[in-house]
Amino acid sequence: MRRTIIRCLAAALAAAAGPGLAQEFPTKPVRVIVSFTPGSATDIVGRIVTAKLAEYWGQPVVVENRSGAGGAIGSAAVSKAAPDGYTLLINSSAHTVNPAIFANLPYDTVKDFTDIAALAIQPNVLVVAAGSPYKTLGDLLAYAKANPGKLNFGHAGVGSGTHLNTEKLLAQAGITATVVPFKGTPEVVAAILSGSVDCYWVPISAGLSMIRGGKLRALAMSTGKRNPQLPDLPTTAEAGVKGAETALWFGLWGPPGMPRELVAKISGDVRKAVADPGVREKLLNLGNDTLDMSPAEFSAFIREEIDVNKRILAAAGVKPQ
Repeated sequence: MRRTIIRCLAAALAAAAGPGLAQEFPTKPVRVIVSFTPGSATDIVGRIVTAKLAEYWGQPVVVENRSGAGGAIGSAAVSKAAPDGYTLLINSSAHTVNPAIFANLPYDTVKDFTDIAALAIQPNVLVVAAGSPYKTLGDLLAYAKANPGKLNFGHAGVGSGTHLNTEKLLAQAGITATVVPFKGTPEVVAAILSGSVDCYWVPISAGLSMIRGGKLRALAMSTGKRNPQLPDLPTTAEAGVKGAETALWFGLWGPPGMPRELVAKISGDVRKAVADPGVREKLLNLGNDTLDMSPAEFSAFIREEIDVNKRILAAAGVKPQ
């Protein structure tokens, strides 16, 4: 109760100071919590955008990785922060998957955050180790069908976008596998290279260099169209599994109760940063398409994603735990 009262008072004070706060923001370093591990796709995209924001703002933007529980640990920290714009969250589409995965999240995904801006969207790439016997998605599925439960499928944590992608492929392909959660992408990739797991839907920005360097073999693209960075790689539909399309996207949130003028200021700067030619080129070269939404458009998008993901996971037999 005491914490709720303090948060309400902080939100009321921030709202009263809204116009002045927005004009002056920021006057000190801004902390951005990234909800996945260093080297993950969320981290890579987040650092590209926040570096440009630091240039605009003339203040350090300090990135802090708080991974675990499919991004929920980092999200929970931001949901309890002061609504002054100095603590922000960069998360992936996991933000809208978690309500369908966790029965007791420590926050309300809709009510306990301020939706600020979308950043980028990219495909996941189904990969195996370079020395794997699986040369195509068909090879992998044939083994899984002949050996139910023996295929080890890694993902970047329960509730992550890669978890959603995994469950959707298994459901649409009609196969079973042993699904193994990790803290983030670097950990799953290390497990593939060591032979601990067989395959993973690696976000393209995090896996591209290892695919091109010959450490990982790409089998399929998770989206409905091919990606310019891997133009010869088929989509899952082209490889024989229809209805398994999934994209990974990233966004920026703040604590609840942020003043409208401050949200508009930060959103405008983020959208400007994402549209910057240098930032855009870096994102595109890593397989991303940039996104541009107003806070209201982003809020509507989030609510739609929550509903869609609940339906997908329910159809796959995944129940909140």
